[in-house]
Amino acid sequence: MHVVTALADPVRRAIVERLHDGPQPAGSIAAGFDITRPAVSRHLQVLLAAGVVSVQSTGRERRYRLQPEALAPLADWIARLREAPGREDGPWDRHLDALATEVARTVRERRDRAQDQAQGEQHTDEFPGVSA
Repeated sequence: MHVVTALADPVRRAIVERLHDGPQPAGSIAAGFDITRPAVSRHLQVLLAAGVVSVQSTGRERRYRLQPEALAPLADWIARLREAPGREDGPWDRHLDALATEVARTVRERRDRAQDQAQGEQHTDEFPGVSA
């Protein structure tokens, strides 16, 4: 599974999460990481080779888009493991449940952080000349 190899790296998983929100130019993706732009570009190339993302060039801008259908074989494989005949809840269930909890927590934290930032900007707009 080439997709599994591509998603094995935490930076590439983070890129996939960012692209879940919609297509983004390479520069915008790179801005979200504390690594060099060439390093992000190499991660994007791995995801592109695995078919997890696609790229569309418009002039000098390259916009990357998540290709969720590329993840279907991985989702099917996990589903088969979860539905093994004669198997009760086992380690896979615990690990997958823990992963789901972690993903939900991360999404919630990012949403809360974005809301806090938006509220902070609103409050500073209410009091011109006063910085937060």
